[in-house]
Amino acid sequence: MKVLVTGSNGFIAGYLVAELLQNGYEVVGIDNFSKYGKVAKSYDTHPKYKLVEGDAKDVELLKKLVADCDHFVICAAMIGGISYFHKYAYDLIAENDRITAAAFDAAIWAHKNGKLKKATLLSSSMVYESTKVFPTPEGAQLTSPPPLSTYGFQKLSCEYYARGAFEQYQLPYTIVRPFNCVGIGEGRAQGEHEIYSGNVKLAMSHVVPDLVQKMVKGQDPLHILGDGKQVRHYTYGGDLARGIRVCLEHPKALNEDFNISTPVPTTVLELAEAIWKKIHGAKKPFRFVSDKPFEYDVQLRTPDVSKSKKLLGFEATTPLEKILDEVVPWIQEQVERGTI
Repeated sequence: MKVLVTGSNGFIAGYLVAELLQNGYEVVGIDNFSKYGKVAKSYDTHPKYKLVEGDAKDVELLKKLVADCDHFVICAAMIGGISYFHKYAYDLIAENDRITAAAFDAAIWAHKNGKLKKATLLSSSMVYESTKVFPTPEGAQLTSPPPLSTYGFQKLSCEYYARGAFEQYQLPYTIVRPFNCVGIGEGRAQGEHEIYSGNVKLAMSHVVPDLVQKMVKGQDPLHILGDGKQVRHYTYGGDLARGIRVCLEHPKALNEDFNISTPVPTTVLELAEAIWKKIHGAKKPFRFVSDKPFEYDVQLRTPDVSKSKKLLGFEATTPLEKILDEVVPWIQEQVERGTI
């Protein structure tokens, strides 16, 4: 089985490509390295992996690459932390729409003229940005008020691309919605502007690298955006990759959407204390102060994951403690190298 993965040099795709190769797939990746620059991956020299430097908006290139693929995983997108939603409010919706349209144009063509079986779209939990239903089940994106951020709105739009391509052109699809993916391989994006939290410049990617780098740089008391009571479900990148692979393979994933997440809720404050223990142990008492949160910092994001368990037999099982055992030392090393 052969799979095309757009945005293959990115954070989540890094876990996905490794998962696919470990399970016997042949993988073609495409990336223009616009976010992090070229990042070496452990599988770069794998005999079943081919990396193409190119633009995910180039429909003709995508057609050429996907023509003999069985699956197409649409990962490429402009994505960042909450600060991205402000600085790139227009670019997020405009650029990501162009990327999405190009991907589905190529997928529709390859399903008709090649051997493509299905397109699998990586969406986001931000489609539920305005929901009042918790835990949030699949389908709530259709009954909740629309997302307030342009990023959340565009991710919801992506899902309509998938549904529309099936309705008009019978292109089979699966929609995957990750929740707060955590793992290694995420650096400071190119082109980021400087925002400080206390005396430390934000990593501006996601909360775990931000918290770790603040502690490694000696921030005490720790600056937290908001009151720390925000609830998230921190999902290991390896679990997410496995969930995406199951969605490729399982017949019951056809034309369905799935929340892929750990079922365990954690507040930002609980996360911060867990990381503090990893770095400082009992040597320093945990202290924090609250900074003004960003506008789109959703207070409660908690998924219903029963659908993926029932239909696919999939569960994200890696506990936060184990995730941090892998991620914290990696981020410490990146801070020392100056990449975060």
